[in-house]
Amino acid sequence: MSHWPLTKDSITRPAYRSLAQGIAAAIDAGNLRPGDQLPPHRDLAWQLGLSVQTVSRAYEELIRADLISGQVGRGSFVKAGAREMVEVPWYRAPAGRQPIDLSMMTPVRLPLIAEAWRDSLHRLADRLPEPAMMSFRPRQTMARYGGMAAGWLARCGLVVPAQRILVTNGTTPAMYVALMTAIRPGDVIATESSTCHTLKPAAQYLQAQLRGIPGDERGMLPEALETAARASNGRMTAVFLLPSGAGPFARIMDRDRREALAIAASRVGLTILENDATGPVAPRRPPPVSSFAPERSFYFTGLSKSLSPGMRLGFLAIPEALVQQALNRHLSIGWMATPLIAQIAADWIDTGTADRLLDAQRTELAARNRLAQRLLGGRGQGFPHGLHRWLPLPQGTDERALLAEALRHDVALAPGAGFAILDSAPALRVSLGGATMPDLEQGLITLSRLLPADHALSVQDSNR
Repeated sequence: MSHWPLTKDSITRPAYRSLAQGIAAAIDAGNLRPGDQLPPHRDLAWQLGLSVQTVSRAYEELIRADLISGQVGRGSFVKAGAREMVEVPWYRAPAGRQPIDLSMMTPVRLPLIAEAWRDSLHRLADRLPEPAMMSFRPRQTMARYGGMAAGWLARCGLVVPAQRILVTNGTTPAMYVALMTAIRPGDVIATESSTCHTLKPAAQYLQAQLRGIPGDERGMLPEALETAARASNGRMTAVFLLPSGAGPFARIMDRDRREALAIAASRVGLTILENDATGPVAPRRPPPVSSFAPERSFYFTGLSKSLSPGMRLGFLAIPEALVQQALNRHLSIGWMATPLIAQIAADWIDTGTADRLLDAQRTELAARNRLAQRLLGGRGQGFPHGLHRWLPLPQGTDERALLAEALRHDVALAPGAGFAILDSAPALRVSLGGATMPDLEQGLITLSRLLPADHALSVQDSNR
């Protein structure tokens, strides 16, 4: 169990151990965060129908496990750093509790995906190339699969030679290579007011700072980016963008804004880091920001959010002058992409399976977005083929309380705070791909009933 606050039904025997395990699970799931104060012994004992001695013993267990600290006269608090982990914004379901999970952004789990894996493995079993089994040379992998990567990037609107593309084990490793190549400790990275949740721990580990830049309904404001860069006295060296629907705001940035941001980055000498995790899922998109300034742009995408969650393959387009540096960074953290996965991806593309999966995803996502629009009305934002929708909430709404209430009704959602860089209105991210269509409909109906009655909020407000 990881729901919080606990209830009497959550407690089994022995009670002290059950209580300690429940609090530990809530800490692991992020429902209790470092610095949060636990209820006083007497209050929690009354809420759960336990003795004060039982609560005290549970708290002592947690202190010995280095999960909480007891401060005389102040109370008990969740400790920071005892268990170092990336604080994910989605719901991590423990065994035995399976709510309708609308918290994790994944493609729709179509039966066609399982068929694609099975058919490809059968085909490759009889003619698997030796390098897919035996290769230990990174450049051999790049040479073999670079053309495939270039073809996929062309589908995303970016034409780049294979020699400037690094194949990685997913989008996140590609992002790390780009960050390690582009920035140094102490640098500042500009980003939107809410951004990719993995960027925050990555910046922390690389000893860089994130600076949220204001935006409007079209995305980050170019003039605000230039102003912040000039005011940083040279410390701001890169700008991180999610212009094609994968960002929290579920927004497709228009061509003019993309070009204006590329021009602004060039004026103030910023490297562009463009995350296009969903790739060509949204058809007829404007060209990537990177296409307007390729000499200063790292562009990365992958296949796990467009074709299949298990297809952990990423593609990183690198500025020509930084290719060798990026390859060296990748050698130090990942050596090379897994050739077998790359070979399966190549098989999907060569046989047309990737196109069929992409078309099926678009069709199903369009239906799910229509359902969300109908059930949530104007209370949210997204686009026809998005994997999620963004729901700004009125100022003053207790985001965590609303999440807890939804979970009590067996619906898991992602908190807007998990993506926020600037102070902003509370919000929810509602993912559309992970649940079955009947479960999605039930989850959206439940959510619509739990949302505050006066919920209309402009996109501009959510960007500030």
